[in-house]
Amino acid sequence: MTEDATVEATGETVGEAKWAALRELEQRHPGLDKSAVQFEVVSEGERGLLGVGYEPARVVAHAPADALDALGADQSEAAADARGLAQRIMDAVGVEGRADVRESDDAITITYSGADVALLIGRHGQMIDAVQYLMNAISHRTYGADRKEVVVDAAGYRERRRSTLESLAVRVAREVLDTGRRVELEPMTAVERKVVHLRLKELEGVETASEGTEPNRYVVVLPAS
Repeated sequence: MTEDATVEATGETVGEAKWAALRELEQRHPGLDKSAVQFEVVSEGERGLLGVGYEPARVVAHAPADALDALGADQSEAAADARGLAQRIMDAVGVEGRADVRESDDAITITYSGADVALLIGRHGQMIDAVQYLMNAISHRTYGADRKEVVVDAAGYRERRRSTLESLAVRVAREVLDTGRRVELEPMTAVERKVVHLRLKELEGVETASEGTEPNRYVVVLPAS
């Protein structure tokens, strides 16, 4: 049975502390029903005089087990498998934390949370990309054409990765415009390829295509025909 989730947070006011605690719970448990969260005010804080004696407000946010169980009630078998594998990978690496899952029509997103998740990201994202590659390879072999893309995230890495991909896409597009020759990018997941396609759709003079076979498909940028 799922255990209750508890988060302690601080802020300049009780309201800010509650907001910080709620945000942390939502990051750990995407889709959590906010109305189910209960708050305990540990301290209302002290503003002090000219900064002397300042103490932040402190609250504890509590999400009951039944609210957490409801998050996974409608998850598919693939999502449950992805969650279990993600947690086993975390345990094998020796990182304390948890793996939360969010499922949409076309993707399963695993979000790692915990004090040491930076270890799961690795240098230049090599570790988290390897974990994502492994999970997609297993999903492809297990579910075939019925599989969903698995996205693995931690500490906002994927948003930073999106920004990097967009910058790369624009830089490569300029190279293609200057040379008139096509450029092949590194293999990417379907989610990452979509970022490149959408970004370059806005630029005149170039077009994109995906080539190769999963899980090694890549984007090609070429002069518009």
